[in-house]
Amino acid sequence: MRLHRLDLTAFGPFGGTQSVDFDELSAAGLFLLHGPTGAGKTSVLDAVCYALYGSVPGARQSGQGATLRSDHAAAGIRTEVRLDLTVAGRRLEVTRQPPFERPKRRGTGTTVDKAQSGLREYDAAAGAWKDLSRSHQEIGEEITQLLGMSREQFCQVVLLPQGDFARFLRADAEARGKLLGRLFDTRRFAEVEKRLADRRRGAEARVREGDAALLADAHRMQQAAGDVMELPEAAPGEPGLAEAVLGAAAVARSTAREQLTIADRWLAAAESAHAAAERDLADTRELHRLQHRYAETRRRAARLAERADAHREAQERRERARRAETVAPALELRDATDTEHRRAATAETHARARLPQTLADAGADALATAARRAAEDLGALEPARRAERRLTALLAERDTLDRQDGSDEDLRHDAESWLDDWERTRAGLQARVDTALTAVTQAEQLAALREPAQRRLRAARDRDRLTADAEEARRSVLTAAEEAATARDHWLDLKEQRLRGIAAELAAHLTEGRPCAVCGATEHPAPARKDAGHIDRDAEEHALDASRRADAARAAAAQHEATVRTALAAATEEAGDTPTAELAERAAALEGRHARARALASGLHAAQEELRRAEAEREQRVEARQQAAVRAAARVGTRDRLERELATLEEELTRARAGADSVAERAGRLERRAALLTEAADAVRMAEDTARRLKDADARLADAAFRAGFDTPVEAAAALLDDTAHRELQRRLDDWQHEEAAVRAALAEQDAAEAARRPEADLPAAERAVADAARRLREAASARDDAARRCAELDRLSARATEAVRRLAPLREEYTRVARLAALAAGTSADNERRMRLESYVLAARLEQVAAAATARLRQMSSGRYTLVHSDDRAGRGRSGLGLHVVDAWTGRERDTATLSGGETFFASLALALGLADVVTDEAGGVRLDTLFIDEGFGSLDEQTLDEVLDVLDSLRERDRSVGIVSHVADLRRRVHAQLEVVKGRSGSTLRQRGAD
Repeated sequence: MRLHRLDLTAFGPFGGTQSVDFDELSAAGLFLLHGPTGAGKTSVLDAVCYALYGSVPGARQSGQGATLRSDHAAAGIRTEVRLDLTVAGRRLEVTRQPPFERPKRRGTGTTVDKAQSGLREYDAAAGAWKDLSRSHQEIGEEITQLLGMSREQFCQVVLLPQGDFARFLRADAEARGKLLGRLFDTRRFAEVEKRLADRRRGAEARVREGDAALLADAHRMQQAAGDVMELPEAAPGEPGLAEAVLGAAAVARSTAREQLTIADRWLAAAESAHAAAERDLADTRELHRLQHRYAETRRRAARLAERADAHREAQERRERARRAETVAPALELRDATDTEHRRAATAETHARARLPQTLADAGADALATAARRAAEDLGALEPARRAERRLTALLAERDTLDRQDGSDEDLRHDAESWLDDWERTRAGLQARVDTALTAVTQAEQLAALREPAQRRLRAARDRDRLTADAEEARRSVLTAAEEAATARDHWLDLKEQRLRGIAAELAAHLTEGRPCAVCGATEHPAPARKDAGHIDRDAEEHALDASRRADAARAAAAQHEATVRTALAAATEEAGDTPTAELAERAAALEGRHARARALASGLHAAQEELRRAEAEREQRVEARQQAAVRAAARVGTRDRLERELATLEEELTRARAGADSVAERAGRLERRAALLTEAADAVRMAEDTARRLKDADARLADAAFRAGFDTPVEAAAALLDDTAHRELQRRLDDWQHEEAAVRAALAEQDAAEAARRPEADLPAAERAVADAARRLREAASARDDAARRCAELDRLSARATEAVRRLAPLREEYTRVARLAALAAGTSADNERRMRLESYVLAARLEQVAAAATARLRQMSSGRYTLVHSDDRAGRGRSGLGLHVVDAWTGRERDTATLSGGETFFASLALALGLADVVTDEAGGVRLDTLFIDEGFGSLDEQTLDEVLDVLDSLRERDRSVGIVSHVADLRRRVHAQLEVVKGRSGSTLRQRGAD
């Protein structure tokens, strides 16, 4: 990487635009970047880093916006850094602009423009620059890829910070590891350590989980074995746990099988006893059943004898009911006919009550004839009914025409009233629009005058404030000048007094026999003596310090006065001589006029919209008035037709109504009369028919009762039974017969008779014996089931434990292997003698390369005295690998780098930085670094060492490198001819460049 040109605008301490031609500076191979403290030497390096990576080095990297911007820059100038460089054989130009807070183009206040970046490449064939990207992310990735270094590596390798490497020399292994880890990006090795540790924890967790499950099965086996199994005391993850669990399980299974054999023998004995008790109970139950049955049969025979008379009466009742059933159809027919006759007589009475008096006693034929005449009259009214419905529709149509006429008349009246005021309305709305347009123009004109008036007002207020400040500053300058003169006079007086008594001060240091520092004599016969008012060196220097402080206060007061007067001149130039109150009054009046004009202008859109709506409404109302007139003319002919048809229908309907209010009313009357007459005729015929059928039913009933053997029909009806009573009577007779047969059969049984002659059976005692035998059988079966279940559970759990142990075997092997590797990589294993972590091991190799590369330059800088060596001795928490020692050729001993003096530390750290730059460059893929910067540290070197260090730096030209030294050491200005000077000024710093002579 070679830098060609750097352009800065409003960056850091540089208020304007400054440029650096690195090609001219690099021609000599070694150039000096110098300037007073605080001028901005480091800001040049910050600009290079910011152009490449979009951020500045170290603690300053948080300044990505306003903090990068120069306080000396004008408000309208944007901060920008542009760097021209060659990297990886490509000529590139990077441009960076941080976020920029600028005044708004319209109105007051500020707005923030986003950060911008640009990357261009020079096309040698075309002889022109071509754009590559404007994306921050793409540019950052491209630069990082080309350089092969991150921002931290670049700042450590190209912008060599000597303070960091001095700390590196004195740092412990952990601090060195952090720096080297950033430079060589050994995160992948730390990630390997982490992944091994994670795999170890994961494998350990799986083994512990498997052991925990195995112990859980062991606890279950202990519960199944009845606590006769002893559990191992090992915890999950400890060796030997699996073998202990399997051994305990084998013992438990053997014990459970012995218990199962004992339970089998007990169960067989219990089953035999229970079978014998069951047989005894069955015999006792049979005897008890026969005895009880015979006794019960004797009781049933006695009850049958008591009910014999009732049985005979029931048989006679059933016989009479059978004879009465032959009369039942005649009885039912007579009852149904009587019911129909009474219902028909009632209907006839009701029908005749609603007839006219003239027809109240008429027969059925007369009533039917009157009904036919009423129906004929009703049919003749059908045309009149249609005419009446037509009349109703015509009247509704005429009412609709009347409503439409009224609505159109109201519409025409409303439209004509509105149109009469149209011209006045339009004129008023147009006047509002014109007024608003005038206000818009006036507001724009006043807006252009507001900002200048406000600026003049602000300047006038600053002018008034700065006038008072300038007078106060002038008085402060006069006071400080008087105090400085007084202090200087006091110092000069004391100095003169001390010179007058200097002989006594020199005499105080005389010793007999030693030469005088002034005359060289060894004898001092009459040395001068100090008087009471003698002024010594301390008093003089105290007065000199007071004089210098007073002079500095005077200079500061003068600088403050100049600053205030400069600001006052600028404010006066802006505001002029016009009084502030007058400018404020003008600005307020202008603000009020502008506000009023804006208020009037704000109504322009509303006025235009209202005028447009009024014009549209006028067109609608004119159209509506015309349409209403057309509709009214069309309705005149329709109304004449309706009136003629209405007159004809009224005449026809007057004849058809025959005195009724309407044809429908007369038709209703005829319909009701015909219905009443028809109903009455039907009722009379029904009553006459049911009377005849009732007489025939009475005759048939009397004949049927006589043939069935009953004296009267009433007697036959009383003998009848309904279905429920008949079924109940038959059930009683059947029950008696069945009971009688069953008693005879039971009394004839020989077994029951013999059982009755035997002693009474003791059933409760036999049942108690069976219950006791069943209880003993259940206890034996439960014990046998428990033993069998215990054996089965132990077999199942043992098989599962054996399978779990088999599955855990590979996991245990993996855990052992991974744990060994993780401990070895972490430096905690006994096999790792030096307890060196994997990342530290890699970094130690890199540090060894750095020490070898740095030693070549350190020997030249120290005239062959010092050599840097890498040490892997243990240090800090017992770890090792990142020690750095220096070998002193004068003493032949190796010691820690922290014992070097200040100057020795500087050139040792410089050699280390250059060696590290070479190693990191090779690590980054061989990217060539043609431009390096070394920041400060040369002030601690003596003249000879400084020459040797410069010779080493000058030798870098052999690799076609240019080195920039950042220092304010005055002696370097004579030794290094190519220089870039940073000049500090009141309005910001500037750059002054000089090439080699």
